[in-house]
Amino acid sequence: MNIQIFTFNAFQENTYLLIGQTGHCIIIDPGMTDPEEDQVLFSYIQSNQLKPSMVLNTHCHIDHIMGVQACLDQYHIPFLAHEKELAVIDRGGSSALNWNIPFRGCPYPDRHIDEGEIIDLDGFRLEVLFVPGHCPGHLAFVNRSSKFVVGGDVLFKGSVGRVDLPGCNKQDLIDSVQQKMYALPDDFAVLPGHGEMTTIGAEKKTNHFIRSTDVSF
Repeated sequence: MNIQIFTFNAFQENTYLLIGQTGHCIIIDPGMTDPEEDQVLFSYIQSNQLKPSMVLNTHCHIDHIMGVQACLDQYHIPFLAHEKELAVIDRGGSSALNWNIPFRGCPYPDRHIDEGEIIDLDGFRLEVLFVPGHCPGHLAFVNRSSKFVVGGDVLFKGSVGRVDLPGCNKQDLIDSVQQKMYALPDDFAVLPGHGEMTTIGAEKKTNHFIRSTDVSF
């Protein structure tokens, strides 16, 4: 599998393109703010003759959904997210006003997905994990053959997702990291919603916010 990372918008959000063996691809958390950022992603897809199959979202905070509608308009593909993210989408307009940023709106998902589902596309499989806390319907996507997890805003290099926003829950986030993320093998790469990649093992050893056996934030 080929993984391409694009960093968009004022929040420096990571948008992922997962590319299969024959050019089918999945767009995860499209965060493009405007047509100029749209073109960065779309030009890559066009120049590499890729075939987008769906938009997947780990969660629906505004910085992760800014480009959803543009992708749907461009490729006429379905949008998948957890059902509990509908209320988060509803708050997108007010979030844009609070942050004084442009927002083109975001539709509701075409299909809801939850833990235990497998997304099978073009030679690769993504296992869906339910990891709430930063958002009520937060998901992570695991590929065991290539040893990575697209974790959204649950676990970062040396940090964790915020728990002071509407719908956040600190204990849920702690449980999601300790019981779901840290249950993955140590050599799995963590592809976060912001910042640099890390590994499960590195975060178990060095992350001062959540340890594997105790909580320190």
